[in-house]
Amino acid sequence: MDKARHQIETSGSSSSSRGGGVSYGRIKSSCGRDAVVRSVKNGPNVGLKFHGCPLWPDTCCGFFKWIGVRDEVDDLRFQLFEKETTITELEMHKQMLEDKVKRVQLKKENLEEDVQELKGEVSQMRIELMKSARNERNFSLALVLSWVLFGIVIMAFK
Repeated sequence: MDKARHQIETSGSSSSSRGGGVSYGRIKSSCGRDAVVRSVKNGPNVGLKFHGCPLWPDTCCGFFKWIGVRDEVDDLRFQLFEKETTITELEMHKQMLEDKVKRVQLKKENLEEDVQELKGEVSQMRIELMKSARNERNFSLALVLSWVLFGIVIMAFK
């Protein structure tokens, strides 16, 4: 309580008159009453608003809290929140990338199976091509021999 009064006194500031501040129901002073919002009237902090005890300066409560000035705990909580948010975003990104890797690996496996099937088909086509080339040579030879035989038969009848 003396600390709060000391802060006000050492800042060289004064505030609006006692009880003249606006009641702010969500913040309670040290004595349990609803804190009021006051403005600094002179000194280096002119115009800044703060919460104070509604009975100040006639009380020993000494409650004082700047409005809009974040304290170290709030800053640390905000930094922690930012870090947790970043971690969550990175975890989601990591999971998304892991899912993508799984899909790509599955696609790769499917393509590898397709390549193996195509290799088997190419081997079968080569075998068939070799057989047909062999058959073509055999038919060509048979054709030549049949023409030679035809020629001999024609010569024999003449």
